[in-house]
Amino acid sequence: MSNIEGALDKNFRARIQTEYEKDRTNTVVRHALSRSSVSAAVYNPSAQISTNLAFSNEVKTMPVTNQKSSGRCWIFAGLNVLREIVAKKLNIAPSFELSQNYISLFDKIEKANYALESVISLAQYSPNERVFQFILDNPVSDGGQWDMFVNLVKKYGLMPKDCFPETFQSNNTRETNFLVNSIVRNFAYKAHELSAKGRKSEIRPLKDKTMESVYRLFFDAFGVPPEKFEFEYVDAKEKFHKETFTPKTFFDKYIGKEIDEYQSLINSPTADKPFLRNFTIDYLGNVLEGKLINHLNVEMKDLKDAIVRQLLAGEIVWFGSDVSFFRDKDYHAWDDKSFDYESAFGFPLEFDKGAMLDFRHSAMNHAMVIVGVDLEDGRPLKWKIENSWGDSSGAKGYHVMSDTWFDRFVYQAVVKTKYLTKEQAAAAKKVPVHLNPWDPMGTLAD
Repeated sequence: MSNIEGALDKNFRARIQTEYEKDRTNTVVRHALSRSSVSAAVYNPSAQISTNLAFSNEVKTMPVTNQKSSGRCWIFAGLNVLREIVAKKLNIAPSFELSQNYISLFDKIEKANYALESVISLAQYSPNERVFQFILDNPVSDGGQWDMFVNLVKKYGLMPKDCFPETFQSNNTRETNFLVNSIVRNFAYKAHELSAKGRKSEIRPLKDKTMESVYRLFFDAFGVPPEKFEFEYVDAKEKFHKETFTPKTFFDKYIGKEIDEYQSLINSPTADKPFLRNFTIDYLGNVLEGKLINHLNVEMKDLKDAIVRQLLAGEIVWFGSDVSFFRDKDYHAWDDKSFDYESAFGFPLEFDKGAMLDFRHSAMNHAMVIVGVDLEDGRPLKWKIENSWGDSSGAKGYHVMSDTWFDRFVYQAVVKTKYLTKEQAAAAKKVPVHLNPWDPMGTLAD
């Protein structure tokens, strides 16, 4: 027997095993798990009663989109918000999409540039230094946040999907992510060596050469977008329209300054983030010259109230949540009552929301769009969600979130400033508090 404190020994195991075998519930669970998944074994069918698809308030939207094997949900969700604005102005029906590939192309290029500049600022440090190590871990990924989306569309504009469609690589990004991160890390190694040898003047020319490789990679993989395009569509009255645009003139005409009206709200009930304070995250971004991430932390009731105000005005809401908990893959619901893990295993799947953030048990990992809410005496009961996993997921691509699930696992929503209170709007304009790159509010939706 080991004398090391904390080491597992036979007596400890024997006691636990004896107690385990006495409880017939464990036998039932073990037998069930031998022929089925954990989620199937602990499924609670009564939860379906509260997650049906009837809503008292709903914004009708176009058919769902499909991000396929890529982590671009934040781009798809952002474009789903903007396409409804464009379609409403032009009376387009029944379907219309903006080019996700176009935004994805420049996101990858800008992220690579952002990563290289971060490396330059840290090149004198050891790669084991925590910030440097954090950046090198995954310098260019698919994921992002709302303010990163805003920076892209303001700089590069928009175009219809027909003018720059998806490619195999834009739909399947694993290999190009591996390649671009190889480029970035190779640059980091060389820049670090040059810095150590006192040859810092050679780093920036090396960076420019490296960016040439990045551009070539993504032009090969995602395509070369047109500088001008013909926008052709038929409106709801079956009238044909055609007009020539650049991506920027298209954006300026149909979206323009409206994109600056949105504010990111977060619900992070942790000791380091007082409510009604705004925050930014160091080394998080894509467009180097773009605006900083700006999150205003609010209580959950205030977050919901702002969302409801926007929905009741007929405008859908971009939001971020942790969809790894209580997702029913065979139904259309996210509901914390759908799966009874505690009865089967003796412990709950979730605990205090702030503690789950602090102890890395949960964080925002997926962005979608809220399109409806069921209200009873002004209180939300459930929420209707437009996803970007195609129409074979959920109910033709739409999902229902129970309000209790919403409380626990929704971390961010983006609403127009006119739907904020005066106090919230004023707080959002303050100089933000800077958070570490690894803060949970810096996780990316993918």
